[in-house]
Amino acid sequence: MTFKLAIVGAGQFAGQFAKLWALHPGVGDIYATDLLPERAEKLVADYDLTGTFPSFEAAIESPDIDAVAIFTQRWTHGPLVVKALRAGKHVYSAVPMAISEAEIAAIIEAVRETGLTYMMGETSQYNPATVYARDQIAAGAFGRLFHAEGDYVHDMDLGFYEAYQYSGGEQWKSTASYPPLLYPTHSVGGVLGAWQTHAVSVSAIGVKDDRGDGVFDKDVSQFDNDFSNATALFEVAGGGSFRTNEFRRVGYPSHIRESRFRFFGTEGSLEQLATVSLWQDKNGVEDVTDHLQPKPTLSPDDPSLEHVAPALRDAFTSGSAPVHDRTRLPAEFANVSNGHEGSHHYLADDFVTAVNTGTLPPVNAWVAARYTLPGIIAHESALKNGERLPIPDFGDAPN
Repeated sequence: MTFKLAIVGAGQFAGQFAKLWALHPGVGDIYATDLLPERAEKLVADYDLTGTFPSFEAAIESPDIDAVAIFTQRWTHGPLVVKALRAGKHVYSAVPMAISEAEIAAIIEAVRETGLTYMMGETSQYNPATVYARDQIAAGAFGRLFHAEGDYVHDMDLGFYEAYQYSGGEQWKSTASYPPLLYPTHSVGGVLGAWQTHAVSVSAIGVKDDRGDGVFDKDVSQFDNDFSNATALFEVAGGGSFRTNEFRRVGYPSHIRESRFRFFGTEGSLEQLATVSLWQDKNGVEDVTDHLQPKPTLSPDDPSLEHVAPALRDAFTSGSAPVHDRTRLPAEFANVSNGHEGSHHYLADDFVTAVNTGTLPPVNAWVAARYTLPGIIAHESALKNGERLPIPDFGDAPN
């Protein structure tokens, strides 16, 4: 059983998934579309895809397309997802799910009414620390988990300027000011991907940028944003807390590790740093770095990465870690490059499996809402000088 897929947005990230879906036995014809037609044409040529569509609208109106994968600018996802679902297409969406509570509600309503598959491709769902913590929680090794921390620490100097220039054109500075807390899923998702709870309230602090280069400048920003760094403290259902950092100006080796996590329980704890990961309990410390360290599978000089800034290439070449269970993946992925600490293979397969079996993917619409909405409310809190705000919840996915 296969389905036909249209990739919407042929930027730097799309090719990594086009490659995987082209190999997957559950996917048939693959098309591409982009506001810049030459980019869609290049994606088709690079990965031997089926062809192009002249527009997003043409793709979702085509009876030959069963599903779309949306890799457009991060603030555009919500409306595009709803249009695709209402047109009868299954949807894979890059992060974030949306940028407002209303957009999230519209996606959930569309999924509920159409019965179609929606999946958000959150890479931290398969971050080695998240996978390890998920396993340790299932085994009861933490005791009662009461606090966690998730950081997405990606300095603008390490590839983000080039990425925004590539995607934003002449007005790139207006979009490079995207509020850090509106891109929360790498930090929040890594915590909640292991800890089966959800955030119920938040207090957040934003740090105004002082670089003076026109990025994170309210007079330039289309988001009226001047926060380049932000920290949020969340209360979770059932008791406990987690803290996230979204940093865009930070002295940290973001090219080595963008996302990092810590989990604390009454009996054990896990700490993942830039180059070291430790499991700890009351008896001592176990170095689990090798178990959580992905093995690179692609040279950073590979031609497929020619449009990706050198500082960003580690995210596309990281490969799998020993903690990852690859037995569930199709054999066709065996010798193919993987990225974002081993997550790409699993995300690509999750979507295909969900569409072809009619089952919910792990990061379905209800889970995606819990990974996304806390950051949206956190940004509101930061704008209100840290006022503690309640976080609405859309509930669990239907059985």
